[in-house]
Amino acid sequence: MAKKGENIYKRKDGRWEARYVKEYEISGKIKYGSCYGKTYKEAREKAARCKAAIITNTPLPVTNNRHRFAYFCEQWLQLEKGKVKESTYVKYDSVMTKHILPKLGGCFPLGINTVIVEQFKQELLGEGLSAKTVRDILTVLRSILKFTAKRFPGAFPTVEISYPKEQKTEARVLSQEEQRRFVSYLETDMDECKFGILLALLTGMRIGELCALRWENVSLRDKTLKVDSTMQRIRDLEHTGQGKTKVVIGSPKSDTSARIIPLTDSAARLCGQFDPHCPTAFILTGTQQFMEPRQVQKRLAKYTEKCGLDGVHFHTIRHTFATRCVEVGFELKSLSEILGHANTTITLNRYVHSSLELKRENMDKLAVVGL
Repeated sequence: MAKKGENIYKRKDGRWEARYVKEYEISGKIKYGSCYGKTYKEAREKAARCKAAIITNTPLPVTNNRHRFAYFCEQWLQLEKGKVKESTYVKYDSVMTKHILPKLGGCFPLGINTVIVEQFKQELLGEGLSAKTVRDILTVLRSILKFTAKRFPGAFPTVEISYPKEQKTEARVLSQEEQRRFVSYLETDMDECKFGILLALLTGMRIGELCALRWENVSLRDKTLKVDSTMQRIRDLEHTGQGKTKVVIGSPKSDTSARIIPLTDSAARLCGQFDPHCPTAFILTGTQQFMEPRQVQKRLAKYTEKCGLDGVHFHTIRHTFATRCVEVGFELKSLSEILGHANTTITLNRYVHSSLELKRENMDKLAVVGL
């Protein structure tokens, strides 16, 4: 007599059929196998032998193989929570929720291979995501796969990930004439916000670093500026599904982003004019009230429009600072450290933009050797 939960039934032809879980498809669908016998006992024993054979050939117990990839994604994310900054954790959570789990979460780990990941990449690109965004998503996926592989020693397939190439676009840099026009505008009826943006142009700070900067980080005696924090708006995970965000002030982007920047005499004098003599006041407001990055972007857009500059974002200011430094012969290692880069390669590849005038000046040097 059939017992509840055993999946053994008597067929119309008189035979007994015992069904068992044979395997799981990549989609998560169960594939069943069947064993037949003249009696209930015979069918059950055959099914038991088949199940035992599957378990013997599987590196992990069959119950662990029933976990979908989403299970390992969640485990990885929880372990990362205690290792990374809150903003990084929110980014990981967003990548998983929006992209990885909807497309790969229902898969079984041992079914994920190079072809599956390549299809995943092409789907992301087909949705109009930029190459950089897709690279970021694949980087997170790679970490999760590496974590998952350790749970299947000797059984997890080798997955090769091909990252899309980013199309290099020339960053917007203010010409020397545009910079003079912009500085002239900022110096007219200058308030704390205009002062802060001009200070960024004189130091190459990132927008988040400027927003988090307090007067206690500025030393007029030593003529230095200390960058030790950054501000950003991130998704508030405590209000999931409500589109809630919050502003957080935390440690800089990387270890090398924490730095001390020497101030020029003119920059130091400018700071002296706006010093509210309150160490905890924010640079951009002169009070305990901060101004967040998107507010600064709006102010910057308003300023640049009024002085006739197009396509200027806050990063344009940082690129412009780096380019001016190169034009005056700045030592590259020093520039890299002032910008807070991990190495000089980043400085050269991303932030140094030679103007046509500088290229012509260097070409003219060939005249010395008769070329």
